[in-house]
Amino acid sequence: MNLSGHPSLRLTGPPCVGAMRPWLLVLAFVVCLSSTNAQETADKVLVDKQMLQTLMQRVDELEARVKQLESGPAVDAGNRSAGGATGVAPAPQLHSTEPAVRIPSSVLNSSATATSFVPAKEGTQPKTAEGTFAEATRNVPTSQEQEPSQSENMMAERMDLSKTLLRIRGFGDVNFGGNTQHGTTTSFALGQLDLFTTSDISEKFKFLSEIVFEGATSNIYGQPKQEGVNSLGVDLERYVLQYSHNDYFNISAGRMHTAIGYYNTAYHHSTWLQTTTGRPLLFQFEDEGGILPIHIVGVSVSGDVPSGSLGLHYIAEVGNGRESRTPFISEPVQNIVDENNHKAFNLAMFIRPEAVRGLQTGFSVYRDVLEPINSPRVGQTILAAHAVLVRSNYEWLNEAMLIRESLFGENKVYNTPGFYTQVSKQYGSWRPYLRYQYINVAKTNPIFPDIGLQHGPSVGIRYDASEFVAVKFQYDYTVQRQTPSINTLTLQVGFTF
Repeated sequence: MNLSGHPSLRLTGPPCVGAMRPWLLVLAFVVCLSSTNAQETADKVLVDKQMLQTLMQRVDELEARVKQLESGPAVDAGNRSAGGATGVAPAPQLHSTEPAVRIPSSVLNSSATATSFVPAKEGTQPKTAEGTFAEATRNVPTSQEQEPSQSENMMAERMDLSKTLLRIRGFGDVNFGGNTQHGTTTSFALGQLDLFTTSDISEKFKFLSEIVFEGATSNIYGQPKQEGVNSLGVDLERYVLQYSHNDYFNISAGRMHTAIGYYNTAYHHSTWLQTTTGRPLLFQFEDEGGILPIHIVGVSVSGDVPSGSLGLHYIAEVGNGRESRTPFISEPVQNIVDENNHKAFNLAMFIRPEAVRGLQTGFSVYRDVLEPINSPRVGQTILAAHAVLVRSNYEWLNEAMLIRESLFGENKVYNTPGFYTQVSKQYGSWRPYLRYQYINVAKTNPIFPDIGLQHGPSVGIRYDASEFVAVKFQYDYTVQRQTPSINTLTLQVGFTF
């Protein structure tokens, strides 16, 4: 029986229902397709998050490297140290006394530049915090790259010269002047060109050197050089490796400035760092006729002594002493071979009390044995004391010493006294200064018979033409024994770069 034709059993629903069936199929297909796309989108978002985390980790590593580079110590040269410095504006001092001259902040902060203290790797530019995100993520490793082996990491670490934070700063000066001494002429003269270099080899080890190019009329004890009075010479003035264990123990080895008194370790081979045009007579360099062992080749130990607000420091040194000035053309600093088996030693102590800002007082004791040719051995003892007050716009330096030489096997003792006092005051860019100095060496002294008596005032003014250039004008009046007094005028331009 066929009931399909019966009217009561025929599908009588709304006509639109049948028409919607194709659209339902289309809707189901779209839902399935959307579900698939959503799954792919989720996977893509997950991949993007992973890549973003990788990129952010790389950025953090680069930022850490930038902070490490920027946290490198500046110069003191010094330094100030160059020697100061460097004075130069100085980098970390390898002696515990600090340069007295103020160092512009721009000098101290220039250690991150390739032209001042921290050159980048050869052929590359240093990374900076201003680098773009694209630069920071350029070297993100892909999944195909393999992790370097441990030996490769160690080799890369050793070859990464940027981690030694090499710093180079230069100092120089040009002079014009003359004096009333017979046989001299008024001349322009090149001063010292000082390349002051420091490097943080590691967290504990540091290196410092000063290479000086100089043009002078003399080289050994004030005597004309054999190659001519207008020749140029190169001297390795300082060459020091230091290990810093902590604030209480630091050990240095190499060629350094002996810690006799204050001036010798506060001011090094840069006239720009100094207020005056030159060093006091007491602290003239050996090859310019100075009577002190300015340099020592050996080992030095220095550090703080627990003393609270007193600020007590110590320096102990042992090494080759100065040459005995015989023959008179010998190199005064015994860089390689000592003339005898006896080693010079020096002990210095000084305080920097917190109660008086800029005050330093101390003493040093130096002992050596010299062996002049055709003369008995000479025991040399140098006693020095100093009291200085150094602030940003004021300085007052005072040092005195006694050089005592005794001949072995003879009852003869020669005492050489000496002192200087120096005061200056800053008025804007101008700094007038006054110094008085005195040395009295006996004519029969077995080591310095040529020095004699020298004393007199020096007066001058320093003008800071810029943060890196100083112009000085100085007048010296020197009284000598049994010879006419000498009047000297000097105009000097000192600079750092």
